[in-house]
Amino acid sequence: MTQQRFLTLADVAEILNVSASQARALVRSGELPAIQVGGRGQWRVEKVKLEEYITRGYERTAEAVRAGSLD
Repeated sequence: MTQQRFLTLADVAEILNVSASQARALVRSGELPAIQVGGRGQWRVEKVKLEEYITRGYERTAEAVRAGSLD
């Protein structure tokens, strides 16, 4: 069986433990790269892009800790 390459926004929201509207906002802002597919323009996020987003989040947090600016 092949590995699933893309996630729905509902999948992304579940993985990040955020609401669907928060996941949609991440995509619409460009912070989380995604594509629109199909006639209804449903959003899909590539798994690797979600992992990169998570990694960047850890990097930003580590930098904030080093700078002493973590709230």
